[in-house]
Amino acid sequence: MTFIKTTRAVIGQCLIALLCVGVLHVAHAAETAKTTAESVNEGESRAHSAGKSLIGAPAPGARLTTIDGKQIELAALRGKQPVYLKFWATWCVPCREQMPGFERIYKEDGKRIKVIAVNTGFSDNAAAVREYKKKIPMSMPIVVDDGSLAGAFNVRVTPTHVLIDKDGRIAYIGHLEDDKFHAALARVMSGETVPVAERRSGAKPFQHAILRHGDIVKDVTVTPLGGASMPLATPGKPRALVFTAPWCESYLSQSRPQVAQACRRVRLESERLAKNGNVEWLTIASGLWASEQDLLDYRKTNGFAMPLALDANGILFRTFSITKIPTVVLLDANHRVVHILGPNDVELDNAVQTLQRK
Repeated sequence: MTFIKTTRAVIGQCLIALLCVGVLHVAHAAETAKTTAESVNEGESRAHSAGKSLIGAPAPGARLTTIDGKQIELAALRGKQPVYLKFWATWCVPCREQMPGFERIYKEDGKRIKVIAVNTGFSDNAAAVREYKKKIPMSMPIVVDDGSLAGAFNVRVTPTHVLIDKDGRIAYIGHLEDDKFHAALARVMSGETVPVAERRSGAKPFQHAILRHGDIVKDVTVTPLGGASMPLATPGKPRALVFTAPWCESYLSQSRPQVAQACRRVRLESERLAKNGNVEWLTIASGLWASEQDLLDYRKTNGFAMPLALDANGILFRTFSITKIPTVVLLDANHRVVHILGPNDVELDNAVQTLQRK
Protein backbone atom coordinates (compact mmCIF):
# COMPACT_ATOMS: atom_id res chain seq x y z
CA MET A 1 0.00 0.00 0.00
CA THR A 2 2.82 2.34 0.90
CA PHE A 3 4.44 1.55 -2.45
CA ILE A 4 1.21 2.40 -4.31
CA LYS A 5 0.82 5.70 -2.44
CA THR A 6 4.43 6.61 -3.13
CA THR A 7 4.04 5.72 -6.79
CA ARG A 8 0.90 7.83 -7.07
CA ALA A 9 2.68 10.74 -5.43
CA VAL A 10 5.62 10.45 -7.81
CA ILE A 11 3.29 10.24 -10.83
CA GLY A 12 1.41 13.29 -9.56
CA GLN A 13 4.66 15.24 -9.22
CA CYS A 14 5.71 14.19 -12.70
CA LEU A 15 2.38 15.31 -14.18
CA ILE A 16 2.71 18.66 -12.42
CA ALA A 17 6.28 18.97 -13.71
CA LEU A 18 5.18 18.15 -17.25
CA LEU A 19 2.35 20.65 -17.00
CA CYS A 20 4.78 23.31 -15.80
CA VAL A 21 7.15 22.53 -18.67
CA GLY A 22 4.25 22.82 -21.10
CA VAL A 23 3.25 26.17 -19.62
CA LEU A 24 6.85 27.37 -19.84
CA HIS A 25 7.05 26.30 -23.50
CA VAL A 26 3.83 28.15 -24.28
CA ALA A 27 5.07 31.22 -22.43
CA HIS A 28 8.41 31.06 -24.25
CA ALA A 29 6.65 30.71 -27.63
CA ALA A 30 4.42 33.67 -26.80
CA GLU A 31 7.40 35.77 -25.76
CA THR A 32 9.29 34.78 -28.93
CA ALA A 33 6.27 35.72 -31.07
CA LYS A 34 6.03 39.04 -29.23
CA THR A 35 9.73 39.75 -29.77
CA THR A 36 9.45 38.84 -33.46
CA ALA A 37 6.42 41.10 -33.89
CA GLU A 38 8.22 43.96 -32.16
CA SER A 39 11.24 43.46 -34.42
CA VAL A 40 9.02 43.47 -37.52
CA ASN A 41 7.26 46.66 -36.43
CA GLU A 42 10.59 48.26 -35.57
CA GLY A 43 12.03 47.35 -38.98
CA GLU A 44 9.07 48.88 -40.81
CA SER A 45 9.23 51.99 -38.64
CA ARG A 46 12.97 52.43 -39.27
CA ALA A 47 12.62 51.93 -43.02
CA HIS A 48 9.75 54.44 -43.35
CA SER A 49 11.41 56.98 -41.08
CA ALA A 50 14.67 56.87 -43.04
CA GLY A 51 12.98 56.85 -46.44
CA LYS A 52 10.13 59.35 -46.08
CA SER A 53 12.29 62.33 -47.07
CA LEU A 54 13.15 60.57 -50.35
CA ILE A 55 9.63 59.84 -51.59
CA GLY A 56 9.03 61.87 -54.72
CA ALA A 57 12.73 62.53 -55.30
CA PRO A 58 14.52 61.30 -58.44
CA ALA A 59 16.36 58.03 -57.91
CA PRO A 60 20.11 58.11 -58.58
CA GLY A 61 21.01 57.11 -62.10
CA ALA A 62 23.55 54.55 -60.95
CA ARG A 63 25.39 52.05 -63.11
CA LEU A 64 25.17 48.59 -61.54
CA THR A 65 27.22 45.50 -62.30
CA THR A 66 25.65 42.12 -61.57
CA ILE A 67 27.58 39.20 -60.11
CA ASP A 68 27.48 37.78 -63.66
CA GLY A 69 29.27 40.84 -65.03
CA LYS A 70 26.26 42.42 -66.78
CA GLN A 71 25.65 46.19 -66.68
CA ILE A 72 22.39 47.85 -65.64
CA GLU A 73 21.92 51.59 -66.13
CA LEU A 74 19.17 52.89 -63.87
CA ALA A 75 19.13 56.21 -65.70
CA ALA A 76 18.42 54.41 -68.99
CA LEU A 77 15.19 52.99 -67.53
CA ARG A 78 13.64 56.41 -66.83
CA GLY A 79 10.53 56.99 -68.90
CA LYS A 80 10.48 53.34 -69.93
CA GLN A 81 10.00 51.01 -66.99
CA PRO A 82 9.51 51.13 -63.20
CA VAL A 83 12.19 49.56 -60.98
CA TYR A 84 12.07 47.41 -57.85
CA LEU A 85 15.28 47.33 -55.81
CA LYS A 86 15.40 45.00 -52.83
CA PHE A 87 18.29 45.53 -50.41
CA TRP A 88 19.16 42.33 -48.55
CA ALA A 89 21.96 40.30 -46.95
CA THR A 90 22.77 36.59 -46.81
CA TRP A 91 22.90 36.71 -42.99
CA CYS A 92 19.50 38.43 -42.70
CA VAL A 93 16.69 36.19 -41.35
CA PRO A 94 13.69 38.22 -42.65
CA CYS A 95 15.42 38.48 -46.05
CA ARG A 96 15.51 34.68 -46.22
CA GLU A 97 11.84 34.51 -45.20
CA GLN A 98 10.81 37.00 -47.90
CA MET A 99 12.93 35.54 -50.69
CA PRO A 100 10.30 33.13 -52.11
CA GLY A 101 7.89 36.04 -52.56
CA PHE A 102 10.64 38.12 -54.16
CA GLU A 103 11.42 35.32 -56.61
CA ARG A 104 7.73 34.98 -57.43
CA ILE A 105 7.42 38.71 -58.21
CA TYR A 106 10.39 38.51 -60.56
CA LYS A 107 9.06 35.48 -62.42
CA GLU A 108 5.48 36.76 -62.69
CA ASP A 109 6.07 40.49 -63.19
CA GLY A 110 9.66 40.78 -64.36
CA LYS A 111 8.56 42.05 -67.79
CA ARG A 112 6.49 44.87 -66.30
CA ILE A 113 9.03 46.06 -63.72
CA LYS A 114 12.83 45.83 -63.54
CA VAL A 115 13.55 43.66 -60.49
CA ILE A 116 17.05 43.84 -58.99
CA ALA A 117 18.38 42.19 -55.83
CA VAL A 118 20.88 44.52 -54.19
CA ASN A 119 23.04 42.75 -51.63
CA THR A 120 24.18 45.43 -49.18
CA GLY A 121 27.75 44.15 -49.29
CA PHE A 122 27.84 44.64 -45.51
CA SER A 123 29.78 41.69 -44.09
CA ASP A 124 28.92 39.99 -47.39
CA ASN A 125 30.43 39.43 -50.83
CA ALA A 126 29.73 37.83 -54.21
CA ALA A 127 31.05 34.43 -53.07
CA ALA A 128 28.60 34.36 -50.16
CA VAL A 129 25.78 35.36 -52.52
CA ARG A 130 26.60 32.52 -54.94
CA GLU A 131 26.66 30.03 -52.07
CA TYR A 132 23.31 31.40 -50.85
CA LYS A 133 21.80 30.91 -54.32
CA LYS A 134 22.55 27.19 -54.15
CA LYS A 135 20.02 26.86 -51.33
CA ILE A 136 17.49 29.60 -52.10
CA PRO A 137 16.45 30.22 -55.74
CA MET A 138 17.17 33.73 -57.00
CA SER A 139 16.70 34.17 -60.76
CA MET A 140 16.68 37.99 -60.86
CA PRO A 141 19.80 40.11 -61.50
CA ILE A 142 21.92 40.42 -58.34
CA VAL A 143 24.41 43.16 -57.56
CA VAL A 144 26.66 43.60 -54.53
CA ASP A 145 26.65 47.18 -53.28
CA ASP A 146 29.74 49.02 -52.05
CA GLY A 147 27.61 51.07 -49.68
CA SER A 148 26.96 53.92 -52.10
CA LEU A 149 23.55 52.77 -53.33
CA ALA A 150 22.35 51.88 -49.83
CA GLY A 151 23.54 55.31 -48.73
CA ALA A 152 21.66 57.02 -51.54
CA PHE A 153 18.40 55.35 -50.44
CA ASN A 154 19.01 55.81 -46.68
CA VAL A 155 18.86 52.04 -46.11
CA ARG A 156 18.66 51.39 -42.36
CA VAL A 157 17.32 47.82 -42.24
CA THR A 158 17.39 44.62 -44.25
CA PRO A 159 15.39 43.90 -46.21
CA THR A 160 14.44 47.29 -47.63
CA HIS A 161 12.08 47.54 -50.61
CA VAL A 162 12.53 50.52 -52.95
CA LEU A 163 10.01 51.13 -55.74
CA ILE A 164 10.85 53.63 -58.47
CA ASP A 165 8.12 54.80 -60.86
CA LYS A 166 8.57 54.83 -64.63
CA ASP A 167 9.57 58.52 -64.48
CA GLY A 168 12.51 57.57 -62.28
CA ARG A 169 11.14 58.95 -59.00
CA ILE A 170 11.14 57.10 -55.67
CA ALA A 171 7.57 56.01 -55.00
CA TYR A 172 7.90 53.70 -52.00
CA ILE A 173 10.39 52.58 -49.33
CA GLY A 174 9.52 49.89 -46.77
CA HIS A 175 10.65 46.79 -44.91
CA LEU A 176 7.68 44.40 -44.99
CA GLU A 177 6.21 42.39 -47.83
CA ASP A 178 2.70 43.34 -46.73
CA ASP A 179 -0.52 44.68 -48.29
CA LYS A 180 0.86 48.21 -48.29
CA PHE A 181 3.91 47.12 -50.28
CA HIS A 182 1.89 45.06 -52.77
CA ALA A 183 -0.51 47.97 -53.31
CA ALA A 184 2.42 50.28 -54.06
CA LEU A 185 3.92 47.62 -56.35
CA ALA A 186 0.65 47.35 -58.27
CA ARG A 187 0.49 51.14 -58.67
CA VAL A 188 3.97 51.55 -60.15
CA MET A 189 3.50 48.51 -62.43
CA SER A 190 0.27 50.05 -63.74
CA GLY A 191 2.23 53.10 -64.83
CA GLU A 192 1.12 55.37 -62.00
CA THR A 193 3.74 57.99 -61.09
CA VAL A 194 4.39 60.19 -58.08
CA PRO A 195 1.91 63.13 -58.17
CA VAL A 196 3.45 66.46 -59.23
CA ALA A 197 2.56 68.03 -55.86
CA GLU A 198 4.59 65.35 -54.05
CA ARG A 199 7.72 65.57 -56.17
CA ARG A 200 10.89 66.98 -54.68
CA SER A 201 14.52 67.54 -55.56
CA GLY A 202 17.04 64.76 -55.11
CA ALA A 203 19.44 64.32 -52.22
CA LYS A 204 22.96 65.65 -52.56
CA PRO A 205 25.37 62.98 -53.82
CA PHE A 206 28.08 61.57 -51.58
CA GLN A 207 30.95 64.05 -51.81
CA HIS A 208 33.63 62.74 -49.46
CA ALA A 209 36.91 61.52 -50.89
CA ILE A 210 37.51 57.80 -50.42
CA LEU A 211 40.43 57.28 -48.03
CA ARG A 212 42.81 54.36 -48.33
CA HIS A 213 46.14 53.26 -46.89
CA GLY A 214 48.62 56.16 -47.02
CA ASP A 215 45.98 58.89 -47.43
CA ILE A 216 45.69 61.84 -45.03
CA VAL A 217 42.35 62.44 -43.33
CA LYS A 218 40.92 65.92 -43.90
CA ASP A 219 37.53 67.58 -43.40
CA VAL A 220 35.89 64.51 -41.87
CA THR A 221 33.82 65.03 -38.73
CA VAL A 222 32.32 62.64 -36.21
CA THR A 223 29.86 63.08 -33.33
CA PRO A 224 30.39 60.75 -30.35
CA LEU A 225 27.34 59.88 -28.25
CA GLY A 226 26.69 62.65 -25.76
CA GLY A 227 29.32 64.89 -27.33
CA ALA A 228 29.71 67.61 -29.91
CA SER A 229 30.75 67.21 -33.53
CA MET A 230 34.52 67.20 -33.90
CA PRO A 231 37.09 66.75 -36.66
CA LEU A 232 38.32 63.19 -37.00
CA ALA A 233 41.86 64.48 -37.54
CA THR A 234 42.62 65.99 -34.14
CA PRO A 235 46.18 67.17 -33.54
CA GLY A 236 48.52 65.40 -31.17
CA LYS A 237 47.94 61.69 -30.66
CA PRO A 238 47.49 58.83 -33.12
CA ARG A 239 43.91 57.56 -33.42
CA ALA A 240 42.29 54.14 -33.74
CA LEU A 241 38.84 53.80 -35.34
CA VAL A 242 36.92 50.56 -34.67
CA PHE A 243 34.17 49.98 -37.24
CA THR A 244 31.53 47.52 -36.03
CA ALA A 245 27.81 47.02 -35.31
CA PRO A 246 26.17 46.67 -31.87
CA TRP A 247 24.38 43.49 -32.99
CA CYS A 248 27.44 41.77 -34.45
CA GLU A 249 28.22 39.54 -31.47
CA SER A 250 24.61 38.51 -30.84
CA TYR A 251 22.70 38.45 -34.14
CA LEU A 252 25.55 36.96 -36.18
CA SER A 253 26.42 34.29 -33.62
CA GLN A 254 24.41 31.69 -35.60
CA SER A 255 24.64 32.84 -39.22
CA ARG A 256 28.20 34.26 -39.09
CA PRO A 257 29.84 32.79 -35.95
CA GLN A 258 33.37 33.68 -37.06
CA VAL A 259 32.38 37.31 -37.61
CA ALA A 260 30.63 37.42 -34.23
CA GLN A 261 33.74 36.02 -32.55
CA ALA A 262 35.93 38.55 -34.37
CA CYS A 263 33.71 41.40 -33.17
CA ARG A 264 34.03 40.20 -29.58
CA ARG A 265 37.79 39.75 -29.89
CA VAL A 266 38.32 43.23 -31.33
CA ARG A 267 36.01 44.81 -28.74
CA LEU A 268 37.96 43.26 -25.87
CA GLU A 269 41.37 43.99 -27.41
CA SER A 270 40.53 47.60 -28.22
CA GLU A 271 39.16 48.21 -24.70
CA ARG A 272 42.39 46.80 -23.25
CA LEU A 273 44.64 48.80 -25.57
CA ALA A 274 42.65 52.00 -25.02
CA LYS A 275 43.66 51.98 -21.35
CA ASN A 276 47.25 52.69 -22.41
CA GLY A 277 46.40 56.30 -23.22
CA ASN A 278 48.91 56.83 -26.04
CA VAL A 279 46.30 56.34 -28.76
CA GLU A 280 42.85 57.93 -28.95
CA TRP A 281 40.23 55.24 -29.59
CA LEU A 282 36.77 55.63 -31.07
CA THR A 283 34.22 52.94 -31.96
CA ILE A 284 32.06 53.78 -34.99
CA ALA A 285 28.85 51.79 -35.32
CA SER A 286 27.04 51.21 -38.60
CA GLY A 287 23.59 52.77 -38.91
CA LEU A 288 22.22 49.48 -40.27
CA TRP A 289 19.73 48.13 -37.72
CA ALA A 290 21.15 50.53 -35.12
CA SER A 291 20.08 53.71 -33.35
CA GLU A 292 21.61 55.80 -30.58
CA GLN A 293 19.51 53.86 -28.07
CA ASP A 294 20.92 50.60 -29.45
CA LEU A 295 24.42 51.94 -28.84
CA LEU A 296 23.53 52.96 -25.29
CA ASP A 297 22.18 49.46 -24.66
CA TYR A 298 25.33 47.97 -26.21
CA ARG A 299 27.48 50.10 -23.90
CA LYS A 300 25.48 49.10 -20.83
CA THR A 301 25.44 45.38 -21.70
CA ASN A 302 29.19 45.16 -22.29
CA GLY A 303 30.39 47.69 -19.73
CA PHE A 304 31.81 49.63 -22.66
CA ALA A 305 33.99 52.62 -21.72
CA MET A 306 35.34 53.65 -25.12
CA PRO A 307 33.72 56.63 -26.91
CA LEU A 308 30.98 55.54 -29.34
CA ALA A 309 29.63 57.19 -32.47
CA LEU A 310 26.72 56.19 -34.71
CA ASP A 311 27.38 56.45 -38.44
CA ALA A 312 23.65 56.83 -39.17
CA ASN A 313 24.03 57.88 -42.80
CA GLY A 314 26.98 55.59 -43.53
CA ILE A 315 29.33 58.43 -44.48
CA LEU A 316 32.25 57.26 -42.34
CA PHE A 317 31.93 53.65 -43.47
CA ARG A 318 31.93 54.78 -47.11
CA THR A 319 34.76 57.28 -46.58
CA PHE A 320 37.04 54.45 -45.47
CA SER A 321 35.47 51.84 -47.81
CA ILE A 322 34.42 49.66 -44.86
CA THR A 323 32.22 46.74 -45.90
CA LYS A 324 33.34 44.15 -43.34
CA ILE A 325 33.04 44.22 -39.58
CA PRO A 326 35.00 44.46 -37.44
CA THR A 327 37.58 46.67 -39.16
CA VAL A 328 40.14 48.83 -37.35
CA VAL A 329 41.65 51.88 -39.07
CA LEU A 330 44.79 53.35 -37.49
CA LEU A 331 45.80 56.98 -38.09
CA ASP A 332 49.22 58.32 -37.12
CA ALA A 333 49.77 61.67 -35.40
CA ASN A 334 49.78 63.36 -38.83
CA HIS A 335 46.32 61.88 -39.57
CA ARG A 336 47.66 59.48 -42.19
CA VAL A 337 46.00 56.08 -42.62
CA VAL A 338 48.78 53.66 -41.71
CA HIS A 339 46.90 50.39 -41.03
CA ILE A 340 43.55 48.88 -41.99
CA LEU A 341 42.89 45.60 -40.18
CA GLY A 342 39.93 43.44 -41.18
CA PRO A 343 38.02 40.70 -39.32
CA ASN A 344 40.67 38.05 -39.96
CA ASP A 345 43.65 40.19 -38.96
CA VAL A 346 44.89 39.29 -35.48
CA GLU A 347 47.87 41.67 -35.38
CA LEU A 348 46.07 44.58 -33.71
CA ASP A 349 48.43 44.55 -30.72
CA ASN A 350 51.55 44.74 -32.89
CA ALA A 351 50.03 47.34 -35.23
CA VAL A 352 49.16 49.62 -32.30
CA GLN A 353 52.66 49.23 -30.83
CA THR A 354 54.14 50.18 -34.21
CA LEU A 355 51.80 53.18 -34.37
CA GLN A 356 52.91 54.38 -30.93
CA ARG A 357 56.58 54.29 -31.96
CA LYS A 358 56.01 56.56 -34.98
